[in-house]
Amino acid sequence: MSEERYLTFALGKGRLAKKTLELFEKIGITCEEMKDKDTRKLIFVNEEYKLRFFLAKGPDVPTYVEYGAADIGVVGKDTILEENRNVYEVLDLGFGKCRMCVCGPASARELLKHHERIRVASKYPNIAREYFYNKKHQTVDIIKLNGSVELGPLVELSDVIVDIVETGSTLKENGLEVLEEVCPLSARMIVNPVSMQMEADRIRKLVGAIREQLKIQP
Repeated sequence: MSEERYLTFALGKGRLAKKTLELFEKIGITCEEMKDKDTRKLIFVNEEYKLRFFLAKGPDVPTYVEYGAADIGVVGKDTILEENRNVYEVLDLGFGKCRMCVCGPASARELLKHHERIRVASKYPNIAREYFYNKKHQTVDIIKLNGSVELGPLVELSDVIVDIVETGSTLKENGLEVLEEVCPLSARMIVNPVSMQMEADRIRKLVGAIREQLKIQP
């Protein structure tokens, strides 16, 4: 492909995008258009390096990347696991660190220990299913929630929840605690499989520059 082709990035909105753009600036990639807080533009361009950026809701980022609407995406590992799209995960960017955990009242610890059939509430039904069915070999009923999953055990909708834990203060305030850790999470860079072949040099150079900046061993 010609060097003239734009390399397109889909960035998860919010803190993730802010951190990613700060990281890109450190390796010499800037996008001044994105700094205008009043802009209503959806796609931002760096003409010098032939790069395009757009912001998307986290769960949509792997979709844009899988279908080639974006060559590269930056999104949390939780979203990658939950969406399970056909993308290459090429780099752990190391920021946005937290954990996916099974949480609940202390009394639920016994239910987990004895592999009883329990109800699990989560915004991440696929991650919850994978963990309980394939890792713990425990049969559970999974209830998808979109809001505050901590409510699940409090109103007896579920025995436990599977959710992201950063500090654990919300859990503590509501009499819940971390019972088991599912997996560590952080921001990851993902790439479309076709782009990985067609734009291999440009993508490798970019990943190499980021590795160097983050001091990650290849």
